[in-house]
Amino acid sequence: MIFRRPSRALRIGRVAVGGGAPIAVQSMTKTDTRDVAATIKQIHQLEECGCDMVRVAVPDMDAARALPAIERAISIPLIADIHFDHRLALAALEGGVDGLRLNPGNIGDPDKVAAVAGAAKERGVPIRVGVNAGSLPFLDRKGRPREPSPEPRPLAERMVEAALGQVRLLEGAGFDLIKVSLKAFDVPATVEAYKRMATLVPYPLHLGITEAGTPRAGVIRSAVGIGILLYMGIGDTIRVSLTTPDPGEEVAAGYEILKSLGLREHGPTMISCPSCGRAEVDIVGLAERVAERLEAMERPIRVAVMGCVVNGPGEAREADVGIACGKGRGVIFRRGEVVRTVEEADFFEALMKEIQAL
Repeated sequence: MIFRRPSRALRIGRVAVGGGAPIAVQSMTKTDTRDVAATIKQIHQLEECGCDMVRVAVPDMDAARALPAIERAISIPLIADIHFDHRLALAALEGGVDGLRLNPGNIGDPDKVAAVAGAAKERGVPIRVGVNAGSLPFLDRKGRPREPSPEPRPLAERMVEAALGQVRLLEGAGFDLIKVSLKAFDVPATVEAYKRMATLVPYPLHLGITEAGTPRAGVIRSAVGIGILLYMGIGDTIRVSLTTPDPGEEVAAGYEILKSLGLREHGPTMISCPSCGRAEVDIVGLAERVAERLEAMERPIRVAVMGCVVNGPGEAREADVGIACGKGRGVIFRRGEVVRTVEEADFFEALMKEIQAL
């Protein structure tokens, strides 16, 4: 059993974060925020995938002005991603966003941070202190910017210092609706940074591996980094960052990570064997057809598609519905009991019929 790190509770729109609330799955739009129609369309697609909250880039004032129309058209919390110009954060707050992300690497002036904190506090809007290794300033031992040296201190240490510096600025302004993230491409450095931060502040932590890559490599890198931290009990929200035009892939990957650790249920889980020389049927083709059909289902059901007598009966018996295939025939199980034996031509339809019956 995973014992989660206690964290302070807050709300981002209608979504509870921290304080033992279910771990939220986030994503970020790939569209130009100034294109309101395209951004709303993509957010609607994310809503259908089960995304809990969405972040949008706000690179200029035109993007900030687009936020009210976007916010009115969607049903999940909207978070504005702010860099360099604190006035964009103020405009986003006026536009009705549910959350802000500020980057300590490029917004660190105390007066500007205090101005944003005051406006956010007035509206009850949380701020994520979002450290990214790629935009991290070099700091001295007191957290003050300095010129890079040939031997910089460890990345994890500098990430934590940057985050703590902005957390203290926000706290000094009387603001405590804070969430923190410390993201890098380097998985060990990211894990170390979160481990340190988890002991230093009471705030919720948002997990991610930034610039993780294209789906094949990025999902693995993200699953390793996020999975390690979640298993340690660290993390209140997650985002899988992938180089893909479809942010729905990020949401799907996020839920698979959570399901694999038993931290959250979301839709079906499929168990399938990899196939080998023992398989006497096209188990790969069958598994692909079943997986495609399961994508449209919302119920958290476990389905096993197994191709031989070694592990097949055991895995199929443990699933809600499963099939153990042999040469030309297969046995279908429902919650541990054999319900029927079917011919190979009927594998798919017979299995789907049992799934639908539940």
